[in-house]
Amino acid sequence: MQWKRKIIMDRVRIGRNYVKQPFWKVVCGVPLIYLPIIMTVPFVVIGVFLIKTHLKYIGGMDIKSYWDFVPARVSHRYGNDIQPTINIPWYHPAHYRIFWVLNCKQYCPLSVALFRYATYLVMIVENWWCPFAHDQKQEYAAGAIDNSFWHVDPEELKKLDPEDRRNPIWNENG
Repeated sequence: MQWKRKIIMDRVRIGRNYVKQPFWKVVCGVPLIYLPIIMTVPFVVIGVFLIKTHLKYIGGMDIKSYWDFVPARVSHRYGNDIQPTINIPWYHPAHYRIFWVLNCKQYCPLSVALFRYATYLVMIVENWWCPFAHDQKQEYAAGAIDNSFWHVDPEELKKLDPEDRRNPIWNENG
């Protein structure tokens, strides 16, 4: 029950404020959905390629693929023929089912998956090169590794704090 309370407390407030926004803000805000993705995706894709290459070159194996982060198409609640649409008089594309299909089945899951995948790869890099505890390190468990750079050399291992030596996120022998 504690986790449910935390989710509710950490919830972003948006729905209750949307209806209070002036029309001009909503109109200006719509293109801002796409611009950051259009501007960042090419760089994130390049970054993912470079990070994954780095990990492979230093011996990384069993690294998940991007497609492990993309939801299965059949898991989407709405098929193309029943995809809900909304009639926004000033935004003509919103009237068409294909607009929502492209947004809900392509844009959203593929872009979220890309950023989740990039985060996963960076967690692996962080766990490999920097197996030192801090207050957010538990969040890196999604990128757990067998042993860190510091664990493969017995002399370097001695330099680690005992807690860092035993951490199961970067030491499978914990």
